[in-house]
Amino acid sequence: MKLTKTSIKGMFQVKSNGKSRLVTHNKVPGNSVYGEQLLSINGEEYRVWDPYRSKFAAAFLSGMTKLPQIKEKRILYLGVSTGTTASHFSDILNNGILFGIEFSPKVMRRFFRLAEQRTNLIPILADARRPEEYSPFVYEVDLIYQDIAQPDQATIFGRNALEFLKSGGLGFLAIKSQSIDVVLKPDEIFSKQMAVLEQEFEFKIQEYQSIDAFEKKHAVIIIRKP
Repeated sequence: MKLTKTSIKGMFQVKSNGKSRLVTHNKVPGNSVYGEQLLSINGEEYRVWDPYRSKFAAAFLSGMTKLPQIKEKRILYLGVSTGTTASHFSDILNNGILFGIEFSPKVMRRFFRLAEQRTNLIPILADARRPEEYSPFVYEVDLIYQDIAQPDQATIFGRNALEFLKSGGLGFLAIKSQSIDVVLKPDEIFSKQMAVLEQEFEFKIQEYQSIDAFEKKHAVIIIRKP
């Protein structure tokens, strides 16, 4: 298998039997987080990054060119769930850190167990709608990553970005149209969410991309805070 670098530091592609897959260097050798395949390449272990389970991998393979770097960054992850994507970020972060916000106690227990193995992950049981409740535990971050299926997705993101995102920092916002309105067309919903980010919060849209090939009626928006 041939290992090649991608535009995202710490994310690699491997080609085997004519098929290309994304991988990260496993921070906890021998451990598979969500049933992903483990590959041995040049004496090192790598984890296959499934784009059907991760919006970041899906966005990369959908052709987005302005995805944020992860290595050495401080990240606030809203809607971290059990940690599928966060575990790959953990592989990449090195000396960076990720604050994972999750509302469900049952789900958070699984993420907490993951964080016991990966010390650059900090689990916080909280409601992302109320950033003031966890502001004592989160400091200024370089990146906010949000994957929350709620009607007010853009507003939740905006409030957290105003509170925690540094000036010039980036945001990755995964939008699920069906969680906002089941009647309107997805493109119309995505446009309205971008309008909220630009007009109400004065963020700059850097890139927008549908990820329908991996997640139906989903899109990713990259923003920059002035």
